[in-house]
Amino acid sequence: MKETVNVNIGSVAFTLDEDACRLLKGYFDDIRKRLPEDDNETMADIEARVAEIFRERVASPMRVISIDVVRATMAQMGAPSDFGEPRNPEPEDDGPHPDPGDPQGPSRKLYRSRTERSIAGICGGLGEFFNADPTMIRLLMLLLILFGGLSLWAYVILWIVIPEAPAPNFNPYQKKS
Repeated sequence: MKETVNVNIGSVAFTLDEDACRLLKGYFDDIRKRLPEDDNETMADIEARVAEIFRERVASPMRVISIDVVRATMAQMGAPSDFGEPRNPEPEDDGPHPDPGDPQGPSRKLYRSRTERSIAGICGGLGEFFNADPTMIRLLMLLLILFGGLSLWAYVILWIVIPEAPAPNFNPYQKKS
């Protein structure tokens, strides 16, 4: 069961599911950042066009607009980057920024990797933490387990103790590099 939201787009009332509303709001906000501050007329025209597309795609006014309809509408309207560059590009906040006077730089946290994983992501996480090749860390771990006295229990304990890396934020507008 999904919650629905009643919204007014281009002076027309629509019912959207919560995910579709959140996606459409982000789309409008991204476009608004790219238009001149005093250009309310263009934004009103964009909203009116989106309302027209919704009326074309949804036969009954009682029908809820889903996230698929919003995505198709966004594809028809174009990406926010088609409307120009952002007015004030805001740097993404990836955490603490290094202080020029701080020799250690920002504090880092050890996580199990979500992408570089063979068993549990321990070696991939160590590779990311130490900026090393995870394959070399896997080989070193294997050698330590076989010949160095490091037991499998140590690996299992690391698996339990080290948290998994947080999931990356999904941004439907982000271009793949």
